[in-house]
Amino acid sequence: MVLGTTSGAGKSWLTTALCRHYARQGLKVAPYKAQNMSNNARVVAGGEIGSAQYFQALAARCIPDVRMNPLLLKPEKDTQSQVVLMGQVNAELSRMEWRGRSLSVWPVVAQALDELLAENDVVVIEGAGSPAEINLKSSDIVNMRVALHANAACLLVTDIDRGGAFAHLYGTWAMLDEAERRLIRGFVLNKFRGDASLLAPGPQMLQDLTGVPTVAVLPMWWQHGLPEEDGVFDDRSTFMAPTLATSCASLPPGGAARPWGGPAARAAPAVIAVIAYPRISNLDEFQPLKNVPGVRLKWVRSPAELVDADWVILPGSKATSADLAWLRAQGLDQAVAAHAGRGGAVLGICGGLQMLGEALIDPHGIDGNGPGLGLLPVVTLFDEAKTVQHRQAAFASVGGPWAGLSGVAVQGYEIHHGQTAPHPAMAAAGDTARPVMPDGLAWQNGAGNVLGLYLHGMFEDPRVLQALFGAATPTLESVFDGLADYVERHFEPGLLASLVAGR
Repeated sequence: MVLGTTSGAGKSWLTTALCRHYARQGLKVAPYKAQNMSNNARVVAGGEIGSAQYFQALAARCIPDVRMNPLLLKPEKDTQSQVVLMGQVNAELSRMEWRGRSLSVWPVVAQALDELLAENDVVVIEGAGSPAEINLKSSDIVNMRVALHANAACLLVTDIDRGGAFAHLYGTWAMLDEAERRLIRGFVLNKFRGDASLLAPGPQMLQDLTGVPTVAVLPMWWQHGLPEEDGVFDDRSTFMAPTLATSCASLPPGGAARPWGGPAARAAPAVIAVIAYPRISNLDEFQPLKNVPGVRLKWVRSPAELVDADWVILPGSKATSADLAWLRAQGLDQAVAAHAGRGGAVLGICGGLQMLGEALIDPHGIDGNGPGLGLLPVVTLFDEAKTVQHRQAAFASVGGPWAGLSGVAVQGYEIHHGQTAPHPAMAAAGDTARPVMPDGLAWQNGAGNVLGLYLHGMFEDPRVLQALFGAATPTLESVFDGLADYVERHFEPGLLASLVAGR
């Protein structure tokens, strides 16, 4: 089990790395996280789970399923989340008080873990936040209660770049019960910059206090190739350890444009701006854009940040109407409209597609009513049923900056409430959105520069990257193997094998 002293310490990527490491040893491996709080979700057998566990399952070379993240909380407001239990939205649990919810779901969470333990040689478990959040201990279903239930060999990882790493490790260990402390097999210092010899005598002093050795010092590595689990990471995430540069692509000298797909030669977008509203969802699907040669991906929260953008992307949202209101409050609605008015490329995905339309109509109180941005002559009607499914569909003839997508088949997934259709009155007047995928999956405006689609994962499809950029990025397989290589280099020899010996 990988525990952390804080959120953002490195639990998710380290769990992913260990899944691939143990799978490369010929073991049958599965990931598990009892409860995840994230608006990054993926469609799997049985419904949806957190994206981190989806990637961990792929790293483990197993088929993702809902037992690997039996409880998913998708924040809609600061004090409200949609509760997804075993892949399905559970309205009763969504209304339930926090501690009562934990008590009622523990049998389901424990059964999912027991089944995975019975079916696999190794289960790599990810904790959440910190196991020393003593105010939540009585209702814990994701950290030490899980560790004790599985009798897991635990690693405790901390972000040394934040400062206070030894205090974080010691304080976390000290707040655990004696039975819990016995499960801690090693401390991991993550995101270290500089000369590791300067850490002495800290690790030995910590071991003298706790009896727990420091088993790895992991150098800072921003661009490891996995999407960030906990939120938006801006330009600083482009920095990397020089020895690991092969895992990503860098900007060519002078930022020179590259040719890209389409019937005529076009300049590749040098700057792609993604609007980072408060309830952004599925931001992990843009990770491949960070690795396209000659492209800079940036997250935008103000109109001034759109000035140099070639493409503007409105991503998915867990609260479309609320995020649209936020976008207007920042003045980003006018900035996006001005960009589109100049012929600039605009892409809306899922909630972003809904925002681009004329109106959001919500008769069931799912998300909220309101006017859209008016960049696509379509209307979205929210309904109670939630669409959660894998999809493969091909683009029809697509115009403007998206012309390279014409005829390209795309593999992706849908997670949304509501359906989108042409605005009846505008269609009658001749202003009709052009469907460019079947079943209302994608729409384009008459000028061709605005495209909206429900299909998540477009940029994860190599066919799309080739069509739009004439480029390929590292495959997930190469990313997973790179993560495993990394931990194998930096953990104490034999340590990883000892964690699963006799289990």
